[in-house]
Amino acid sequence: MQVYMKNMRGALITLGLIALSACTYQDRMEFNSEAGSELSGTGFGNATMQNTMVQSGARDYAISLTKKFAADVPNTVNFAFNSAALTPQARTALDRQADWIKQFPEVRFRVFGHTDLVGSSGYNKALGLKRARAVVGYLSSRGISRARLEAVVSFGETQPLVPVNAPNAENRRTVTEVSGFVKNHPTVMNGKYAMVVFRDYVTSASSAPTVAAVSAP
Repeated sequence: MQVYMKNMRGALITLGLIALSACTYQDRMEFNSEAGSELSGTGFGNATMQNTMVQSGARDYAISLTKKFAADVPNTVNFAFNSAALTPQARTALDRQADWIKQFPEVRFRVFGHTDLVGSSGYNKALGLKRARAVVGYLSSRGISRARLEAVVSFGETQPLVPVNAPNAENRRTVTEVSGFVKNHPTVMNGKYAMVVFRDYVTSASSAPTVAAVSAP
């Protein structure tokens, strides 16, 4: 029996050494790093922040809110060729965006500017930024705090919806998305995300009771 156990220990040790030798340097680094780091890769501490946001519900709710925003209102507006001027159609869509955004004072939004593939990359980067700023300026004029719209990003011509080198109206656009929660907002600091969910989903889903008409006998 002692010989058998000794042989078993030797076999387990051998298997362990084989397993360790099969691990790559990257495997060992990921094992010794913070949880979630393999999903981030942007530096120590970021993965912990992402994990905290997931555990608290902040990240999941921000993603869900982005999807709801896009489902409820037009999150995209388009522009004329080589222009950052808002069309009447764009203003109508942004009016709806502003009305929706006002319901969520805890939430920040980001506007992404895009162009078509006509022109140089540098010029289109600047044009995409002008379009994003035009949207932020209009939303601000509709009562949305600039502090909630400060993150303006231009992708220029790098993310076309239609990959053609000719002028294309679908590519000349801005997209508004939820970017996170307002820093130091009381609701967010207290972790009361359920209050936001309740106000949105429960209250909006409720309808006035209906009374069936009863005919006289």
